[in-house]
Amino acid sequence: MTSALYPTYARADIAFSRGDGAWLIAENGDRYLDFASGVAVLSLGHAHPHLVETLAEAAQKPWHVSNLYRIPQAERLAERLVAATFADVVFFTNSGAEAVEAAIKTARKYHAANGQPERFRLITFEGAFHGRTLATIAAGGNPKYIEGFGPPVEGFDQVPFADLAAVEAAVTDETAGVLLEPVQGEGGLRVFPPEFLRQLRRLCDERGLLLVLDEVQCGVGRTGRFLAIEHAGVAPDIVALAKGLGGGFPIGACLATQEAAKGMTLGTHGSTFGGNPLAASVGGAVLDVVLSEGFLPRVASLGGLLRQRLAELQDRHGAIIETVRGEGLMFGLKTRVPNGDFAAAARAEGLLTVLAGDNVVRLLPPLIIDETHIAEAVARLERACARLAAPAKQMGAA
Repeated sequence: MTSALYPTYARADIAFSRGDGAWLIAENGDRYLDFASGVAVLSLGHAHPHLVETLAEAAQKPWHVSNLYRIPQAERLAERLVAATFADVVFFTNSGAEAVEAAIKTARKYHAANGQPERFRLITFEGAFHGRTLATIAAGGNPKYIEGFGPPVEGFDQVPFADLAAVEAAVTDETAGVLLEPVQGEGGLRVFPPEFLRQLRRLCDERGLLLVLDEVQCGVGRTGRFLAIEHAGVAPDIVALAKGLGGGFPIGACLATQEAAKGMTLGTHGSTFGGNPLAASVGGAVLDVVLSEGFLPRVASLGGLLRQRLAELQDRHGAIIETVRGEGLMFGLKTRVPNGDFAAAARAEGLLTVLAGDNVVRLLPPLIIDETHIAEAVARLERACARLAAPAKQMGAA
C-alpha cells in the first residue's frame, strides 16, 4: 500500500464500502462481523436508522455556529447527561483525549480556585491509556508513546494497577486527585475491582482529592450501565466521555459536579468545534436509544451470554486463549499466541477485533447486537483458534 497519509497506523489492506448494523461489507463484497466497532465508537452499529435520520435532519440546519452563541442542541444534550449521571455541568469536546484534557484542567483549576495552585498532580495507574495529546500521553505513562516528543508534561505519578497502598504512599501536598479508567481498554481490558474503587473514593474524601475517571471507552452503556463506575456504587467528581457518545460522529464530553468545576469560569477553557449543532444532535440521538427503557439491562444480559460463550471457547482452546476479561459488551481475550496472530486469524474468518496491551485481543461489538451475532462471533473465533492450532499440530506430527 502507498499513501499520502502519515504512516502512523498499521492498517489492514481492506476498505469498506457499506455498513449495516453489526456488519461491514468490503469493496470486494466480503462481509465482516464487526466486533471492533471502530474501537468502541459505533455504539449503535452501522447506519442506525435513528442516527441517519437525525444527522440528515441536522444537516439541513446550521452545522456550526461556534461557542460565541447559544447552541440549543448542546444545551439539551448536557441536560440529559446531567440527568443520567452524577454530574451537574458538562463541557463538550471533539474527542476523548480532549475530554481527558478538560478533566485534568478541571481538577487542577479546582484546587487553584481553593487557593492551593500547588495541588496540580494526578495519580494514575500502570497500563492506563488516556489519549495521544502531550498531557494525556504523560498521564498514561507508556514510554512507547512518550519517547521522542520532548520532556513529558509534568504532574503525573504512576502507581501499580489497583494498589491502594501505593496510591496512599504517592499522595503529597501537591496531589490534586486520582485519574483512572474503571475498565482499562488499551491496557488489556483490566477491570478495577469494585471494592478497590469504593476504598479509593473514601481515600479521596479523606485527603481532599478529586476522583477523575476516563470513561472514554467504557462509558455510555458499554458495560451495561451508563457509566462503568456505577457497578461499584461510587460517585466520581469528574468523568471524561467520548467514543460511544457520538455513535461514529466525533464528540467528547467532560462531566463534573458543580463543586469540582467551580474553577472553570468564563474564559478558562474553550473549543472551536466542541458541542456544535451536528455533533450534539447525533449525541442526543444516541442517548435516545441508549437511555430507552430496557436497553442497558439488555446490554448487561447479552454481556453475560457473551462471557459464558467465551469461557466455553477458552475451555476448548486453552492452548490458544489464556483468560477472558471484561464487563458488559467489552471483553478481552489474553492469548497464548501473539495477539496480532489471533486478530489476523479472526479477520481471516470474517470477524473484526481490536488489539490491546498485555497480549490481549479486544471484543467491542455494537450494543445493538443480539444472540445470533454472539453465536456467529463465537463460531468464527472457534475457527480462528483451529486455524492457529493447526500449524502446531503439524509441527508435532513432524
